[in-house]
Amino acid sequence: MQDIPQISDAEWLVMKVLWNESPLGSSDVVNALKGTTDWKPKTIKTLLSRLVTKNALSYDAGSRGYLYYPLVSENECAKEEARSFLGRVYNGSLNLLVKNFIENKELSVEEIEELKKLLEDK
Repeated sequence: MQDIPQISDAEWLVMKVLWNESPLGSSDVVNALKGTTDWKPKTIKTLLSRLVTKNALSYDAGSRGYLYYPLVSENECAKEEARSFLGRVYNGSLNLLVKNFIENKELSVEEIEELKKLLEDK
């Protein structure tokens, strides 16, 4: 199994752009993030570089610069993030997480039925 890198919140925003569409050049990533962040292009290029170092992204060198693409899927990263969160916050106890979630969120009838179905199917 491939090691899934730990990705910071800022890096997640960059990855989401590339999960949505790739390969992209750094200027394309900068343009995609213009409406959501106030980051300078240099900041985004630094994040791209970090993600390459972490083996979350790779790139092809083209005539117009680097074209970045993900090496890990969004689903793989989300699973790893959930596993990490569960370990850090709930000492690995899924029961505590679900109990806390149910006690602290008002659930609709549809959501309750969906949770029941997920548990029954498991």
